[in-house]
Amino acid sequence: MTIRTRLTLWYAGIMCLSMLGMGALAYHEFIVEPRNRASTTRLTEKEVWEEEGDFSEIVRIVLWCGIPSAVLALSGGWWLTRQALAPVAALTQEVERMHDYSLHKQLPRSGNGDELDRLTEVFNSMTARLDGSFQRIREFTLHASHELKTPLTVLHGELELALAEDPLTPAQRERVISELDELQRLVKIVDSLSLLTKADAGQLRLKREPLQLDDIVRDIFADAQILAKPAAIQVQLTACEPITIIGDTHRLRQLLLNLVDNAIKYNVPRGSVTIALSRRDAKAELVVTNTGTGIPPESLPRVFDRFFRSDHAHSDTVEGCGLGLSIAQWIVSAHNGMIQIQSQPAHETTVSVYFPLAMAATKSPLLN
Repeated sequence: MTIRTRLTLWYAGIMCLSMLGMGALAYHEFIVEPRNRASTTRLTEKEVWEEEGDFSEIVRIVLWCGIPSAVLALSGGWWLTRQALAPVAALTQEVERMHDYSLHKQLPRSGNGDELDRLTEVFNSMTARLDGSFQRIREFTLHASHELKTPLTVLHGELELALAEDPLTPAQRERVISELDELQRLVKIVDSLSLLTKADAGQLRLKREPLQLDDIVRDIFADAQILAKPAAIQVQLTACEPITIIGDTHRLRQLLLNLVDNAIKYNVPRGSVTIALSRRDAKAELVVTNTGTGIPPESLPRVFDRFFRSDHAHSDTVEGCGLGLSIAQWIVSAHNGMIQIQSQPAHETTVSVYFPLAMAATKSPLLN
């Protein structure tokens, strides 16, 4: 129940209680009292009737004047409440539009110095502090990932050199290979963090050019068949209509490879992955489905959160750091698209991506 409705009901209740109180007082004054006086002073029947007639006149006055006045008072009270709470509704709408990338925007103030104006000032101060904190976090992540690249690259080169030149025993070679694998995983995490941080800071600009999405899908389908061989997973391309969109070829290949790689990794042995590209209204629809363990319903709202991995993903046999879907979501958003995930636990998971066609594509601020 809104504050406006609550105040109106309270106001109406007070008006009704006031009218009932007035009626009770009038009844006591013009009915009960005359009867008491008649019983004690023995008034004539005519005198009692005259006093009760006065009460009837008062009742008529209340009915014809009091009720319309009460209705008018209630209407006026409702209007005043609405006007008084209009700034609250406007402030609520402005706050609802805010997100972590628009914290720098200040909410409009009335400037009249009332409680709502003061609340707006406090809220603006709070969002400014939050924006500063988020900016410092992004800068730290960007600088840290940048500084980590050099030592990781050097260490990677030294391990490869040791593996190629030093005479190693089989146990030593196995250990170096394991260290090299973990180092490559760390490099991938740092690169993903750097990509997302640059995207948050608006430092990434994607190429904007017409491209054949179906050609990219066929290339990724060929790569997926190679990736699926070790687990004997069957990959099928059930539909691939010729579709032209506006976008960045490199990032779209990264998106599709990410989705297909996830569909293969989070699958069951001898399972299947299906890829389909088709037109739907004025959009291109890309659907990737796998027969995996599925995603629990409570985890679905968080699958695009950074570093989030549901319980079934924390397996020693499945590599990942929880950044792939975050990158996928950014790529889709940068192309004015939409991504959705639906899952049936222990059955299948479906990822649907929608892009505007070339004729319907509008320029994104992230594309140039």
